[in-house]
Order: sequence, then C-alpha cells, then structure tokens
Amino acid sequence: MNAPDAPGRIILLTTTHRVAPGLLSWPAWQLLHDADQVLCTDPAHPQLPYLREAGVGVEHRDLVADELVDACTGGRTVVVVASGEGDPRLTDGLARLAGSGRVQMPDLELLPGSYDLPGARLLDLVQVMDRIRRECPWSSQQTHKGLAKYGIEEAYELVEAIEDGDRTELREELGDVLLQVVFHARIAAEDEEEPFDIDDVAGTIVTKLIHRHPHVFGDYTAQTPEEVKAHWLRTKAEEKQRDSVTDGVPLGQPGLALAAKLASRVRTAGLDVELPPGTGLGYELLALAVRAEAEGIDPEAALRAAGRAYRDAIRLVEKGEAGADTVEG
Repeated sequence: MNAPDAPGRIILLTTTHRVAPGLLSWPAWQLLHDADQVLCTDPAHPQLPYLREAGVGVEHRDLVADELVDACTGGRTVVVVASGEGDPRLTDGLARLAGSGRVQMPDLELLPGSYDLPGARLLDLVQVMDRIRRECPWSSQQTHKGLAKYGIEEAYELVEAIEDGDRTELREELGDVLLQVVFHARIAAEDEEEPFDIDDVAGTIVTKLIHRHPHVFGDYTAQTPEEVKAHWLRTKAEEKQRDSVTDGVPLGQPGLALAAKLASRVRTAGLDVELPPGTGLGYELLALAVRAEAEGIDPEAALRAAGRAYRDAIRLVEKGEAGADTVEG
C-alpha cells in the first residue's frame, strides 16, 4: 500500500521512431504493467495499439505539470508515454515547479523504452530524401544523368577533406557523398521498367561483401592484405566474366589515376607488359605513373600534394606583393 505522504514517481517513457513500435525493453513492459496510471498526450501515438494489445490501459489527454504532480499523491507511479517531440511543455512545467520550492515533487525519472541501433539515422535520411523528392521543385525534376556531375564533385571534395586532415570537413563531405547514393536510389525507385530502391542497393553490396570476404564469413584463410586483394580480384573476375584485366577500369578518370590503375591490374595479374613506344609528355607521364604505382605511390595524390604546395607558394608571393604595394602607398 502506498503511504499517504509519499511523493510518488513520474516516469517519462521515451521510444524511438526508428524501431518498430511494440518492440520495447523488458523494464519498460514491466513498468507499464505495474504503474498506477499510464498517460499519453497523443491519441495517434504508434505505441498505443501495442500497449492496448498487451493489456496496458492508457489515458490520452493534455498533461499539465500541476495535475501530473497531484496524480502521484500517495506514492503513486505515473508513466507518461512521451510523444516524438518529447512533450517539452510538460517537462518545462515540471522543471518550473521543481525550481519553485513550494511543491513537494515526486521522483522524476527518464526510461528509454527502445534504443536506436547503429545506422538508425540512415532511416531519417531516407525519409527526408523521400519528402524532398516529392515536394521540392528542383529535386523532384532531377535525373541520374543530371546528378552525375555532382557525384564527381562530391567525390573530389571528399578526397580533399581526407588529404587536408580536416575531421569536421570529412564528416560533412561523407554526408554529401552519401546523399548522392540515397538521391539516386530514390530516383531509381520511380523507374517503371526496372525499379530499385535504397534497400536493394544496400542488399546488393551486402551480398557482394560477404561473397568477397570468405576469410571473414566463410572457411577461406587469408593472412595478409595481399592475399585478400588477390582473392578479391579473382572473385570479381569470375563474377564479371571479364576477358581482360583492363575491363571495368573507367577511362574517364584522371589520367595519372588511369595509368596507375592499369599498372596495378598488370602487376596483380603477374603480366609482363612493356610500356607502349612513343614520345612526348603523355608517354613520359605514363612512365612516371607506372613507376610510382610499382613503388606504392599514388601518383594522383602525389601530384595533388605538389599542386597544393604550388598554390601555397603562389599565395605567399601574392601576399608579399600586396605588402610591398601597401608600403609604397
């Protein structure tokens, strides 16, 4: 029996919309069944049908802080099933009462009834992208071809963030690249002949990763990164049924990267291929790129690093000239 002067308890039960309603923790279910009263402000709360099915009686009404405190008189336990917004008006009111010092407050507790799983915020991204595709005048008109240039731009910006070592910029640029994936998948879902969506995209890469990592998910053994890469390339060749090691190498990539990629394919396949005869800068750059790849150097990254150093030298000269102009003026 509850003591007449006991302060009671107010427990705010929170849930995440990223987990299917009804999937609550065992402490949450115990609390809901044992509580003296369960309240909810939202009559359309997604948890309500499941609570009723489990025999939990829920009253839905506007909650006022004073009334909620009074409901706990006699040591009663009142559970509030929080809305998606968290009921800030109620919690702010309780905070004001607690700070006033004129009211004997019940114990205030927060109990998460369900938790986000790793990657759960990706569901938010999919929902936001779906709405933008429907309602935004610009986004609703975009096509795969129209967006292609942005994919290239975002990839370059990601590489720049990595090379600069800027963690904040890296996080943002990864998000921009991820947006391109989700955007294209949303457009693909509208195709009348061959539709697919983000789940199909994710399912495809999951299947591929498992198949190409038998040393992780199967019985194959790989002790070194080189063994892993060799198996990856063999498996990839079998899947694609390619006739040449050059198949699948995009010719539209930057020239140094293209040369290094071809050299990597040749070296990995154990082929003895001499560089094509020719004169001129292009053949000299080809030879440099092949040599760099053999030495474990990314020629494209090396040239970008040198380019940044050149940019800094230019800026230094510009500052010097600007300073000289100021002195003369």
